[in-house]
Amino acid sequence: MKWENQTILVEFFLKGLSGYPRLELLFFVLILIMYVFILLGNSSLILISILDSHLHKPMYFFLGNLSLLDICFTTISIPQILVTFLSERKTISFTACVLQMFLGLTMGTTECVLLGMMAFDRYVAICNPLRYPIIMSKNAYVPMAIVSWFIGFTNSAVQTGFVARLPFCRNNIINHFSCEILAVMKLACTDIHNIEFIMLVTTFLFVLMPLLLIVISYSLIISSILRIRSSEGRSKAFSTCSAHLTVVIIFYGTILFMYMKPKSKETLNSNDLDATDKLVSMFYGVITPMMNPLIYSLRNKDVKEAVKHLLNRRFIKKCVYD
Repeated sequence: MKWENQTILVEFFLKGLSGYPRLELLFFVLILIMYVFILLGNSSLILISILDSHLHKPMYFFLGNLSLLDICFTTISIPQILVTFLSERKTISFTACVLQMFLGLTMGTTECVLLGMMAFDRYVAICNPLRYPIIMSKNAYVPMAIVSWFIGFTNSAVQTGFVARLPFCRNNIINHFSCEILAVMKLACTDIHNIEFIMLVTTFLFVLMPLLLIVISYSLIISSILRIRSSEGRSKAFSTCSAHLTVVIIFYGTILFMYMKPKSKETLNSNDLDATDKLVSMFYGVITPMMNPLIYSLRNKDVKEAVKHLLNRRFIKKCVYD
């Protein structure tokens, strides 16, 4: 049978939590609240890093990019998810689905690479503090961020391009909340092992290689910290990278669970596995971006001081004008 003679899909049906209207309403309220916190928290971090001159450093430049990624990543999918929770017609056009896959994968890949860049920045700051201003100058950290975005864009264009050209037949039900690339691939009426191999290679290059850089960087950081004699010095050194390390553990813990486990055509048809994937995807797509600004604001002394400084300056100006 030739796949060209099959029905050409123009839209997909997002299964999500169909059949559980009360649960959908509960998730609508929870996700809406989380989304508001994501927008407020990450926007505040970006604004603070711009307004406070003390935060015009590589680490906070990367943090601003990370916050922008979290805003974009959640905005790509959450509004559509909220609409489907309240709508009886839970469909998305083929074009919109491909665009959602492309943008989501771009943001996810960029964040992986960016976290690796941030780990290198922390390594230089702790292990080579005297050379830090030279190594991590503006001419270095701005191109590093640009490269992260370029890699994310390129990787997403390749993977999404392959999936978009797959032949999709009569099955148009995506067992997910949004157009997650692995969930869409399952609907293809052809062998997808070659694309799975390509995804495995790109995952190794753009997910595991940054993770390897993070592991090497923090191994050297920990080794350097342990050589510090005073407990106060060790505590101060570790506090400069603890927030980033916490974000890395949360981010990579979920993304590796989703993308690095074996996924054959048969095992992907398991309902239990699908339910687990959807929950993990929700954790990765909503809770992690919400926690990032919270982690950095609570565990970073410079950010807390910047907030106090900006609030005090605003209060003083208000008193003067009054």
